[in-house]
Amino acid sequence: CSGMGTDLPFTSRRSPVLCLRGCVASSQPLASAVGVDVLKHGGNAADAAVAIAAALAVTEPCSTGLGGDAFCLFYNGNTGEIRGINGSGRSPQALTLDFLEGLGYSAEAPPSVFDALNVTVPGAPACWCDTVQLFGSQKLSMQEVLSGAVELAVKGFPIAEVTAYHWAKWVAALRDSGKEQGEDLLIGGHPPKHGQVFKNIAMARTIKELGERGKPAFYQGRVAQAIVDVINQNGGVMTLEDLSNHDSEVVSPISTEYKGVRLWELPPNSQGLVALLLLNILENFPQLKAGGHNSSDYIHVFVEAVRLAQTDAFGYLGDSTHLTVPLESLLAKSYSQQRARHISMDRVMEQVEPGLLTGSDTVYFCVIDSQGNACSFVNSTYMGFGTGLVPKGCGFSLQNRGANFSLQRGHINCVAGRKRPYHTIIPALLTGSSTDSEKPQLLAALGVMGAFMQPQGHIQVLLNMVEFGMNPQQALDAPRVFVQYENKTDQWLINLEEGIDQEVAVELRRRGHRVNWPVTGHERAHFGRGQIITVGDWWNRSVTQTNSPFRVLWAGSDPRADGCAQGY
Repeated sequence: CSGMGTDLPFTSRRSPVLCLRGCVASSQPLASAVGVDVLKHGGNAADAAVAIAAALAVTEPCSTGLGGDAFCLFYNGNTGEIRGINGSGRSPQALTLDFLEGLGYSAEAPPSVFDALNVTVPGAPACWCDTVQLFGSQKLSMQEVLSGAVELAVKGFPIAEVTAYHWAKWVAALRDSGKEQGEDLLIGGHPPKHGQVFKNIAMARTIKELGERGKPAFYQGRVAQAIVDVINQNGGVMTLEDLSNHDSEVVSPISTEYKGVRLWELPPNSQGLVALLLLNILENFPQLKAGGHNSSDYIHVFVEAVRLAQTDAFGYLGDSTHLTVPLESLLAKSYSQQRARHISMDRVMEQVEPGLLTGSDTVYFCVIDSQGNACSFVNSTYMGFGTGLVPKGCGFSLQNRGANFSLQRGHINCVAGRKRPYHTIIPALLTGSSTDSEKPQLLAALGVMGAFMQPQGHIQVLLNMVEFGMNPQQALDAPRVFVQYENKTDQWLINLEEGIDQEVAVELRRRGHRVNWPVTGHERAHFGRGQIITVGDWWNRSVTQTNSPFRVLWAGSDPRADGCAQGY
């Protein structure tokens, strides 16, 4: 990979990683190494994914951790069955709209994003345990799965460059809002610098106890009490009962087909629905690739489709235990055809409304093992360190996922007790198209972290492969687009990464788009950080491995992060 100095020229010279037996891809080389080690010791893709999740909690606490949420998609290599785990936490029982309004908050003036009132129950530790229990090899204990992360936390590790930047950025953001970061995540009161060795003995203890005693070690006893104490000391309302009542939800994924491949996402409250809506709309533009990759026509259609899909999500997507999300109607091809008719090739849509129906920071990583199992996993504390609140003696910070609730009475995502907010984090799997009687053929585990960028990232890297024949590394290296809705102005901003031609930016402005070009350096974090592992080189239509006795895994890791793919 090219050097990553002050200007951070992210153009990658990496080749895709190729291997036979198993492969992992994450945003941190040490975490990737922990995952490979689990595979070598008899663990499967699910075991390795949880090991990586814990290692990333140690090495990238400014993006992920025990105090956040997690989602998992698992492909069973024997049966072809795909199952998911929704590991998002719920709001405290006492966090109602009436309560918040009584404190003087409103839709126009909600709590600060870093407020303790935005802490939802951390779902990640339960998701880790449930992933190993439901999908793991049963050859390794939870202690063994988590041992690599414990060792990193106890012995220490050098801070990677991109991680050091975000660590300092989010500590500064917390201080600017009048809050201090917990000492467990600082060295002498300061964020660790690039290359500095960091240890986290408190987190090592928390992870070790989770391995020894499972979910009760986190949701009851010492850790639970510390969570409640720090939240209540800072004006929050979480109770021990809120924590002890938490459970993950095993879910059936949702999917759609596009040109012979099928993309699988998790159902609401996850925004995986946005990726599927987006893909369905784009299917109505057969000329999509005619102008070339990242041409003005290509980006214009993509941007308009994002606006339609995202607006539908804002109007219909919420916690399915509190409302009915009309998934079948939204995912109908006839509905996407109706939505696509709103797009004009030569002018931006003036107003975007939800269709009428009949009837910050995160980590993503993936693993495929030698048995053909695949685990696509995402873990997040939302905005950097989340609220920045660190339970005493626990070594992790608590998420601020509740900032995604609405305080508008009657809104589909309106805050309520024991409710899950609109959730941005989404893992994905890709299979070949198949009939109900056929076992779906695994093609890829993929994902791009980055808040509302995630579904846009999924579809961009997918189209890079399906439409333009890129391998996994090329698909991640290519410059990206981020379509950003700005609440304050009620307008859409099109962010174009450096590498997209200036002429394209000029033409998009002529069509009426608000364009930010070029986005460079660390600001490229807006475009997310992705990982891809594929089975074979199916994007290369001129090459077939049908008769090959070998199953070759191809992997790529995003040059916008510190990580890598590793195989064995």
